[in-house]
Amino acid sequence: MKKQLKADIFLLTVTIAWGSTFVLTKNSLQYLPTYNFLSIRFVISTLILGIIFRKRISRMDGATAVGGILIGLFLFAGYAFQTIGLNYTTASKSGFITGLSAVMVPILSAIILKKRPEPAAMAGVVFAVTGLGLLTLDGGFIPNIGDVYTLFCVFAFAMQVILIDKFTKDYDPICLATLQIAVVAVLSTLFTFWLEKPVMPVRMDVWTALLVTSLFATVYAIVMQNIMQKHTSPTHAALIFVGEPVFGALFAYILLGEVLSLKQVFGCILMLTGMVVSELKPAKSRKSASALQQTTNH
Repeated sequence: MKKQLKADIFLLTVTIAWGSTFVLTKNSLQYLPTYNFLSIRFVISTLILGIIFRKRISRMDGATAVGGILIGLFLFAGYAFQTIGLNYTTASKSGFITGLSAVMVPILSAIILKKRPEPAAMAGVVFAVTGLGLLTLDGGFIPNIGDVYTLFCVFAFAMQVILIDKFTKDYDPICLATLQIAVVAVLSTLFTFWLEKPVMPVRMDVWTALLVTSLFATVYAIVMQNIMQKHTSPTHAALIFVGEPVFGALFAYILLGEVLSLKQVFGCILMLTGMVVSELKPAKSRKSASALQQTTNH
């Protein structure tokens, strides 16, 4: 199996992890303020990684630390602007705008990394964004201040993907991931004391949600993202991550009995089609790769 295909498959499992924990997060936010929930979730994740990889972290150099902190700042900014935007716009519009990172990433990739997106990947983006609109948008789209805040979130999440691609080429992805998570933990804790009235949860189902999201949607997801993005393009990664609402809707159907309309089902199909299309390569490219492999073998 090619490294890029393997990486894309693992990144798909990251997207599934995020989508599968959406219901748990949504339910928990009925009992905990947003930053309070993020603070506990990311503190738990930081402690887990700190214990498991303490030797690697102790050997981390300054350049890795700077990279991890910088990526973590953009990761937190994405959460923060998304949360602020949700105070002024609908969840469906927020989901659609956030998914536009699939468009933002190839633009930033071309500017910052000087990487020209593959035609197949861009075709996949068109399919995915169209499907995302059908899945999340209900009725008209009249912009408001919340949508502007959410656009900042799109930029932040796109920059996180771009910077992971940049830094994981030269630095330890485990240390980078741990620092990203630690930065979100620290800033979420500061924000919850500044903007909210933080509490410790007492319900067992909330603690279950915190542990599941810490282990799967944070530790596994962000570590795997940092490891696997090294072997694929930022555009591929962003396109795969757009599938999060598809899996969120699937698990909402399984766990909560929520039913999608025909339009939303068609949107999910288009988004999944976009992921498949992005993996296709022209026959000429395949022949060139095959010839190169044969030359290498000789």
